[in-house]
Formats: sequence, C-alpha cells, structure tokens
Amino acid sequence: MRKEPRQARSRATVEAVIEAGARILSERGWAGFTTNKIAEAAGVGIGSLYQYFPDKVSLVDAIRRRHLDDSLAAVEGARRQGQPLAEYLEILVSNIIEAHSKHPGLHRVLLDEAPGLEAYRDQNSQVETRYLSLYAQAAAVYRPHDPHAEAVGLMISDIVDGVIHNAARRGTLNDPGIRRELVRMIRLYLEDEG
Repeated sequence: MRKEPRQARSRATVEAVIEAGARILSERGWAGFTTNKIAEAAGVGIGSLYQYFPDKVSLVDAIRRRHLDDSLAAVEGARRQGQPLAEYLEILVSNIIEAHSKHPGLHRVLLDEAPGLEAYRDQNSQVETRYLSLYAQAAAVYRPHDPHAEAVGLMISDIVDGVIHNAARRGTLNDPGIRRELVRMIRLYLEDEG
C-alpha cells in the first residue's frame, strides 16, 4: 500500500476497495480487473484508490493478504479445549469452506492469473509457519502418541487445501458430499496411528 489509512473513513475506503477488487477479480479474472471498475464498484473516486494503491499489483497483494488472513482465522477458530475430533473437523472444514465461498473464483485467479505470487511462495513466511503450526497442534491433540505431529499437520493442511482449492476452482465448494468426504478422510487419517 502507498500509505496506511489512519481515520475511520479512510479505513472504510480501503476496505471497500479491497472488497470490490476481490469481487471483480473473482468474477472477471485478471483481464477484467481494472482500477476504474474497482473504484466504481467500491463507490470511490479513482484518485482515492490511487491514494492507497499505486497500481493493480499492489491491490492484488492486499487481496492476497486478506485471503491468507481469512484462511488463517478459519483454522484458528476451529479448535477448542477438550473438543471431540468429529466436532473439530466439522468446524474446521466449514470454516475453510466459508472463507473460500465469499469469492469462489478468487483463489484460482490469485494462483493462475494475477502477478505477484512469488512473494507468497516462501514456505517459511510468518503466515505459513502459523498456519502449519495450528494443524500440528491439532495433530498432537488427536494423535497424542504420534511423534511426528508436524508431518501429520502438514499432511492435514495439504489435504484440506488441495480439496478446498480444487472445489473452489470447479465450483463445487457447497457440495455436501465434498464436505462430508473431506471430514471423513481426515478423521480416518487422524484416528489411524499406523
């Protein structure tokens, strides 16, 4: 971002621009992602958009960060103390589906079309490290005798991300069968300690 919004009105403008940008990117792809369309959809002047985002790539970066934050919050909000495995998995999968359902086409465009992905491929980033640690913590709780909680957490993360991202690409995020089978697959994996 060019500058950080300080006042409530400025923060509302930035939020409106990011939300409009995510919607347009999801619905129209990179080719239909123009600053004029975004400003119009956000209900702000083009000058206001450029005041915070110098170009489309900086706006895509903000949209990516928002998506990662939403995904992280989905995983963080799933686990509670003493929670049975089945309940945890239902909440986890529901939260992740909800985070990806807001703008279902967004993930495909962010991965396949929009520039600037290189900065997010760092496997040691703070977000990635936190995300994987949440899964490793769950693995340690639900497979307490397994000394490989980090590897189990990584497997669960990859399973969830792979299924959800492909369902978003295919337009099947709200298919109850996808949700049911994803929960079942992870439950069976966590219950089997080999």
